[in-house]
Amino acid sequence: MSVVFACMDADTLGGIQQVTHTLAQGLAGRGHEVHVIGLHRARVPFRYVDRPLYHRHVISPREPRGRLGRRRADRRLRKLFAAIPPGYAVMTSPSVVIRLSGLLPTGFRPIGQYHGSYDHARGCWHFGSIRKRYPQLDQALFLSEDDAWRFSEHALLPNARALPNPLAAWPREISTLGSPRVLGVGRLEGVKRFDRLISAFARAGAPPPWKLHLIGDGAERDRLRAHAAGEGVGDRVVFRGLVPAERMPAEYLNASVLGLTSEHEGLPIVLLESGAHGVPSVAFDVSGGVRSAGSVLVPPGDVEAFGAELARLVNSVEERRRLGTCARARAEAFRLDHVLDRWERLFAHMER
Repeated sequence: MSVVFACMDADTLGGIQQVTHTLAQGLAGRGHEVHVIGLHRARVPFRYVDRPLYHRHVISPREPRGRLGRRRADRRLRKLFAAIPPGYAVMTSPSVVIRLSGLLPTGFRPIGQYHGSYDHARGCWHFGSIRKRYPQLDQALFLSEDDAWRFSEHALLPNARALPNPLAAWPREISTLGSPRVLGVGRLEGVKRFDRLISAFARAGAPPPWKLHLIGDGAERDRLRAHAAGEGVGDRVVFRGLVPAERMPAEYLNASVLGLTSEHEGLPIVLLESGAHGVPSVAFDVSGGVRSAGSVLVPPGDVEAFGAELARLVNSVEERRRLGTCARARAEAFRLDHVLDRWERLFAHMER
C-alpha cells in the first residue's frame, strides 16, 4: 500500500516539512511507495533531499483564492489520488485535514498529525478543529505520550497515539563541550523569542571568550541585534544567518550548550540533533515533546531562571559532559530506524 504525506506547502524551511521529507525518504527506502503533496508551492522553496526516492507533487503554484481556484485545485487533487494506489493519507496539520475533507477516495486510510503541543492547541483554533475533525480519522498522531494522553482526555479522541519526530541521521562524533559557545537555532521570528535567549545569555554573565551564536534568519534580525546591544552583549552575539543542513553537524560539534526559548514548540528537531551530538540544552518547559528531549527545563518565560541554568553549565564542563551523555542516550529513541519501525507497526495495527 502507498503512503501519502500532504502539507499545506511541502517545501518551506520549517519543522513540519523537514520531518515529512525525512519520513518520506526513510519509508521509500524500505520499499513503500511514498508521495509528498504540497497543496501549494512555497514562496521560497527549500530542497530537503538531494536524491528523493519518493514522488513529489505541487497542486497549485500559489494558495488558491476564490471558488474557482479552489475547484481547480480540488480537481487536481482528485486526479492525483486516483492515480495513486490505495494506502494511507497522512495529513500533517489541522489545516490539511480541513482542506482534504471529502476529497480522499475510498481505499485511503486517513491519519491526522499534529506537530504542536497540547498547550499551544488550547491557546488557538487548533484545539477546536482537532476535537471536531480528528475523531473521524483512523488515527490521530501526537509528538509525545503526554500530549497524546491530554488530547485523548480533553479532546475526547479515541484514536490518539504518540509518534515522535525522527532524527534524519545519527552522528558518530560528539562534541568535546570545550568550545566557549552557546548555540541558538531557528527562524529569527517572534514565536522563537530569541530576545529571551539573548537576555538569558547576558544574565548568565558568561566571561569572554564565551559567545552566543544564532543560526537562522528572519524578520527579527535587526531588532534582535539592537536588543543584544541594549543588553550589553552586542559584541558577543554572533548572527550567523542560514547554514546549509550538511554543515549543521559541525555547528553542534563546536557548541557546548544549546538554548531554546520558544513561545511554544512540539518536539523541536534542534533538541534531538544537539542531544545526538552530546550537547546539553536549556529549554523552556513548553510541551511534552520538549520534556522528552531537553536536558535542563525551566518555567516558560522565566529568563532569570534560564540565565542561572546557562551560568551553571557555562561554569562546569563536568556538568556539561554529564548532561550531554544523558542527552545522547535520550536521543537514541528518536533515531530514524526506530521511528520508521513505529510507523510500520502503526500501519500493521491499522490493517488488523
